[in-house]
Amino acid sequence: MPDLFDIMWRWRKQILLLVFTTLVVTTVIVLLIPKRYLSVATALPASSYATDKTSVFSQNLQTLYSSIGLPDDLDKIVGTAHLDTVYRSVIVQLDLTDHFGLGKTDANAVSKAALILQKHTTVIKSDYGELKVKAWDVDRDLAANLANKIMEKLQQIHQDVQTGNNTMMLSKITEECEKKKAEFRTWTDSVAHTSGTFNNDLVDIKKSSLVQQIQDYEKLANQYKLMIDAKPQVLIVIERATPAVEADQPKPVQAITGAVILSLLFGLLTALILDRGKSTKD
Repeated sequence: MPDLFDIMWRWRKQILLLVFTTLVVTTVIVLLIPKRYLSVATALPASSYATDKTSVFSQNLQTLYSSIGLPDDLDKIVGTAHLDTVYRSVIVQLDLTDHFGLGKTDANAVSKAALILQKHTTVIKSDYGELKVKAWDVDRDLAANLANKIMEKLQQIHQDVQTGNNTMMLSKITEECEKKKAEFRTWTDSVAHTSGTFNNDLVDIKKSSLVQQIQDYEKLANQYKLMIDAKPQVLIVIERATPAVEADQPKPVQAITGAVILSLLFGLLTALILDRGKSTKD
C-alpha cells in the first residue's frame, strides 16, 4: 500500500495549486451570488370540532375539546400548498412579476412568477405538529411578507371550502323548510273541506308533525347561518414571519470549507491514481 504522506509530498505543488484554485473560484462565486433571506411563519391546526356544526351545537357541550387540532389535520393543507393557485394569488396580490424580472402582469408572466415563487418556498409539517411556511428572497422584508401571505392564502382557501359547504347546506335546508311550510298551508286549507272527527284528527296530527319538522329545519338553518358568519379558523398562527437579520443563502464559510476539503480529497485521489500509473510503467 503506497504511503499517502509520501505521495502528498511528491505531488504537493499540484495538490496545493488545485486547492488554491478551488478556494479562489468558490470565494468569487459565493461573493457574486445574491444573498437570500429566509423568513418562517408558523401555525398550529385549529380543532376540527370548531368547524363541525354537530360538535359546536352538541348537547354535550360540557365535554371540553382542545382548541388545537391534530398534526394529521395539516396533511390536506400541505397538499394544498402544492397548488399553483396559492402562488398565483400571492403574485397578483403583491404585484411581483417585475420583482422576478418578468415584465407586465399578464397571465403568462404570472404563471412563470408563480413557478419561481414556488421554488423559493417550502411548506412543511414539522416533527412537532406545526405548519411552517418558509420563504426565501433577496429582499428580507419581502421574504417575510411572502411567508405571511402564503399562510393567509392557505387559511382562506380552506375557510372558503367550509363556508361553501355550509352555504350549500343552508340553501337546501331553507328550500326544504319552505316546502314544509307550503305543505302545512295546504293541510290547513283542507280543514275547511273535511268533515268528521276522524278526518280532523288526522289533519291535526299531520299539522303537528309538519310544525315540528319546520321548527327543526329553522333550528338547523340558524346553526348553519352562525357557522357561515363565524368562519372558524383552520389554522392558528402562533408566529408571523419577520425579516431575517442575516442572509440564509449562501453560507460562505460552509461553502468554502466544503469546496476546499473536496478539492483536497480529489487532489489526493488523482495523485494516487497518477502515481500508481507511473509506478506501473516503471
